[in-house]
This record gives sequence, C-alpha cells and structure tokens, in this order.
Amino acid sequence: MTALPQPATSYASSALRGTITVAGDKSISHRSLMLSSQALGTTYVQGLLEGEDVLHTADAMRALGVPVRRLGPGRWEVHGVGVGGLSEPNTLLDMGNSGTSTRLLMGLLATYPFRSFFSGDASLNKRPMKRVITPLSQMGAQFFARNETYLPMGMEGAKLPLPIHYRLPVASAQVKSAILLAGLNAAGNTTVVEPEPTRDHTERMLQSLGFQIDCETLEDGALAWTLAGHQSPKRADRAITVPADPSSAAFPVVAALMVEGSDVLIENVCVNHLRVGLYDTLKEMGADIHFENPREWQGEPVANIRARFSRLKGVSVPAERAPRMIDEYPILAI
Repeated sequence: MTALPQPATSYASSALRGTITVAGDKSISHRSLMLSSQALGTTYVQGLLEGEDVLHTADAMRALGVPVRRLGPGRWEVHGVGVGGLSEPNTLLDMGNSGTSTRLLMGLLATYPFRSFFSGDASLNKRPMKRVITPLSQMGAQFFARNETYLPMGMEGAKLPLPIHYRLPVASAQVKSAILLAGLNAAGNTTVVEPEPTRDHTERMLQSLGFQIDCETLEDGALAWTLAGHQSPKRADRAITVPADPSSAAFPVVAALMVEGSDVLIENVCVNHLRVGLYDTLKEMGADIHFENPREWQGEPVANIRARFSRLKGVSVPAERAPRMIDEYPILAI
C-alpha cells in the first residue's frame, strides 16, 4: 500500500541582514553592445548581464561585423564600427527569447541597404512586431513577416532612408528606441513623440557616447525626441559600467520588508525615475526604503537601496505609473 504524502511544513524566515549585489540591468546591457558599435573607437563595458538574452545580442553584433570580445566575468570590449559601418550578416540572426534586442536591432538595421533575417525561440516567434514594422516601413525598410507581424522575418533595409516625425500611438520604449536607432543612419532629423514618458536608457546612452539628441516638451505634455543622422562621435577608450537591475533588486527588497528584523542594502542599483515605480508604491505603503549615495554612471542615476522590515498598508496605484513598474507587478502582489 502506498504511503500518503506528508503535509509540507513552512517556517518563518529569520531576519535578513547584510549587503548584496544583484545582476546588471538587462535593458542597459543590450544597449551597451548595440550603441557602442555605432561610435568609433573602443568601448569597455563592465557589469554586463551575461544572461542568454544579452549573449544573443552579442552574437548578433558579431554577425554584423562588430568585434565584440569577453574579457572576463561581466567585462566586455566592443570595437565600434561607426554609423553606417555594419556589414550584411551571412547567417540568420537568432534572437533567442529577447524581444528587446529584436526590436532594437530591427531599428538599427532598417536604414542599411542589405537584407537581414530574424528568428527566435517558440515564445519570441509568437510576439507581434507590427508596432515596429509600421514606423520603420515609413523610413523605407521592407519586411517579409509571417502573417505580416511574426518572426521568422526578413527585412530589406532602406536604400535611401527617410527621416520621419512619428507619434507613438501607444507608449513603448522599444518602438521609440528602434526609430531613434534607425535615425542614426538616415540623413536629416528623426523625431519620435511619446505621449507618456517611457524608459530613456537609449537616449541617455547615446548622449554619454557623444551623440547629440534633443528633447522638447510639447503643449500637450508629450515629449519629442529629435536625433540628427550621420553623426560621428570619436572618442578613444570609452567605458560603460552597467548598474544593477532595479527589477532584480525588487525581490530582496520585498523580502526584507516582509521579514521582521530585516535590514538589507543592495549596491549600485539603477534608480532611473522611469524604472522605480515599484519603490514609489512601496514607500506609499509605508515601506522603510532609502536611496543612499546617489550618483550617476554614464548619465544613469545609481544608488544603494536600503530596505528594512516595515508594516505595510494597502494603497491605490495610479494607472499612469504602470510604465514605470510594468515588470514588477508580480513581486508587488507578494
């Protein structure tokens, strides 16, 4: 006779105390590899997230003729080929599960007069790309997509790229970034208008690498980002330090808030105001959270986050905060 399974027993955790680090920010890691390729000279990247998604981005950049080399754990070297310097890939660009790198790379290649082919895993191949295809088509690129929106997909870049003025129908950092990256290799000014602010890592990194990009607040409160094409910043030996991912830091922060007696410090976290909606919400709930030693790394706000056990209360989260905490709703629910 088979014995019945014994019921599981859970025990309260003891207090969480100490100083920790979490992995580098994925959004900034992707961009550090792509954008470094567009500035002539060598860029050294420290703290790169070496997860599968970012490694697919590194492989794609190599396929486009960019020398990308791993020097050690989290330490990478990118030899920039400059705007207009990418080469036609002789292989399929396998993007794995990374929607971010797929959409950004489609933008980067949309204004190169050659063909590229994109694919990914089963999950990525189910994600629609129409919102990126629409503006990039206006710039002159042609797409051959499954059901006009899904990977696997072929793209023929524009032979005579057109700069565009494009208002995003829905706030999206990926679409905004794709258009701006396409604008790098298009003569004239490319402008993207976003009705609500979204992640601005692309804009900040472009500026840190020496590209000129301007922002104007319109009468309706929308932001208009304008980038001039064919810029050629030349800086030898640039450095990018990738801060820790605020989404990854959210897990130990929430654990510390829940476990009595806890006091945890997470070092060198990106605290870009467009990424810290969760922390604003937690503070409204009564959380003892502080950003210590605030500073900037290549234009990105960075701080150490201190979280202590707190008695929390329920709050109403405003809908307009969603873009600033879109990845953190599951841990907020905990």
